[in-house]
Amino acid sequence: MPSFDVVSEIDSHELANAVDQANREVANRFDFKDTGAKFELSEFVVSLEAPADFQLKQMLDILTQKLARRSIDVAAMAPEEPEIALNKARQKVVIKHGVETDTARKIVKLVKDAKMKLQAQIQGDQVRVTGKKRDDLQNAIQMLKEAELGLPLQFTNFRD
Repeated sequence: MPSFDVVSEIDSHELANAVDQANREVANRFDFKDTGAKFELSEFVVSLEAPADFQLKQMLDILTQKLARRSIDVAAMAPEEPEIALNKARQKVVIKHGVETDTARKIVKLVKDAKMKLQAQIQGDQVRVTGKKRDDLQNAIQMLKEAELGLPLQFTNFRD
């Protein structure tokens, strides 16, 4: 029976490379010289640290550019509110990885509401969609691409 998986994966190696490139750019830029501004990556959370709030905004733009160049969808970024103290400003950017349960339920509901002869089931951090006809599966992929779910989706493991 034909099937495919709906996933949202971020290549952690590419993410690390993008953060390293952003650090290099901040270290070389004239307006950031000797300010102590830096990016730190732990798991899928990027921490930005700078002396002022406006520099955080510039750093967020730099990070966005580097992620886009590394083929990481910027829709996966979820910036939190900046924490501003007298001489330090910090901000965390969470990179969404995996399909959360609420989003998975929305995907299952979309597939069922489409009235196609398909079944969708949640399997951990992915959703498997199965059906008898390959055309129905391709229509489901197109429908999910057009849906606004708030995170980048990939369609893997397509089997006939």
